[in-house]
Amino acid sequence: MPSLDRLQTTFLTSAPGLRQAPRDEVAEIAFAGRSNAGKSSVLNCISGNKRMAKVSKTPGRTQLLNFFDVVVPGEDTTHGRIVDLPGYGYAKAGKQAQAQWQRAVNDYLNRRDNLTAVVLVMDIRHPNQAFDKELIQWANDSELPIRILLNKMDKLGFGKAQNALRQLTAEYRSHPLFTAQIFSALKTTGRAELIDYALEQFCAR
Repeated sequence: MPSLDRLQTTFLTSAPGLRQAPRDEVAEIAFAGRSNAGKSSVLNCISGNKRMAKVSKTPGRTQLLNFFDVVVPGEDTTHGRIVDLPGYGYAKAGKQAQAQWQRAVNDYLNRRDNLTAVVLVMDIRHPNQAFDKELIQWANDSELPIRILLNKMDKLGFGKAQNALRQLTAEYRSHPLFTAQIFSALKTTGRAELIDYALEQFCAR
């Protein structure tokens, strides 16, 4: 497919767990991240739709597996799918509810056959925390491509953002399917690069 300036997305369904997920073979890219990393803003940025994902001042609003079809411009064909996973950490909900979300995420990641890649959104000011490291290691062990978005780079400035990217890339240089980039949902920095990556992963399946 040619390069696109946005991904044309259509909401498909929300599911509390894998059993309620769509049953087909459409290639999926899962977006994960801490509840305050700006994941919803990233999704809205790459789709050009400010209403695609809920953005709230209260972290942890995404509580279901949310499925969005990515359609080919001018056609009705589904090219791939984005799955917005519940965020982890800082969610203002009871421990039982958070545990249920985590089980749903783990079940999806480990058993979804059409999962082709994971995009892990991090706040560039607080990157590579404990759960981030676990997910990166899981992706490596599972031989699944993982893309790190160091989001909110506008909070640091370009020089410091590039330095953070170099440090993270150096730490995971032994992971063959690990890639990373800087991103700003506010300024759309890195949007084209992320869209191209998503299209490559859809086509790779």
